[in-house]
Amino acid sequence: MKLLVLQHADVEHPGIFRQFLREDGHTYDAIELDAGETLPPLDGYDGLWVFGGPMDVWQEEAHPWLIDEKALIKDAVEGRGMPYLGLCLGHQLLAEALGGKVGPSTTPEIGVLDVMLTEEGASGIFMDGVPEVFPCLQWHSAEITELPPGGQVLATSPACVVQALKWGPRAYSAQFHVEAEPDTVTNWSAIPEYADALEQAMGADGAATLARDVDANMAAFNATAERLYINWLQTSAQA
Repeated sequence: MKLLVLQHADVEHPGIFRQFLREDGHTYDAIELDAGETLPPLDGYDGLWVFGGPMDVWQEEAHPWLIDEKALIKDAVEGRGMPYLGLCLGHQLLAEALGGKVGPSTTPEIGVLDVMLTEEGASGIFMDGVPEVFPCLQWHSAEITELPPGGQVLATSPACVVQALKWGPRAYSAQFHVEAEPDTVTNWSAIPEYADALEQAMGADGAATLARDVDANMAAFNATAERLYINWLQTSAQA
């Protein structure tokens, strides 16, 4: 497959998924939207992956490229039926592009926290082989507040109802992160918005504490990431 990858911060990339793609011979073009790079035509791509970033979906005045990005996501998923994977901001952008709503979190989630599968998640392809309750990295202060028409919730948590979303047969997204690598916390905590949220949630030593927690759970993160990657490839072949 040849994927189009949309990024909103240079250090918030596909992470461990890059290894899986490389091992399987898949390729991707990464477009850095926050750096002013232009969205390419979708023709010639077999799937669309959209990752996180420190901006919010409603900040179109500060980040006008969000308007075109949402339109491209809508065209890819709704118009073309293109396989889609979104994480964090990419999860929220999918929901809003398809008619859902996103707003500030009632309780921001920062840290290594558990996510639980819903009945739909446990019985579907995307979460197949994932434990009913599993740890993941959370670092968000916004969330989906209203599902897009036709959307299904695949995973949830006490503080965030829509932890994973399915729309149609080939569009999937997650609020949580499993793509972490050894340098993820160090890199992300250098982003001012993330650093502020981390300090508010975990104190002045939050970065060191979170790095230790992520390192302790890295094997579980990697296993979940590989399973979701394999499952996503299966869903991409669905009619």
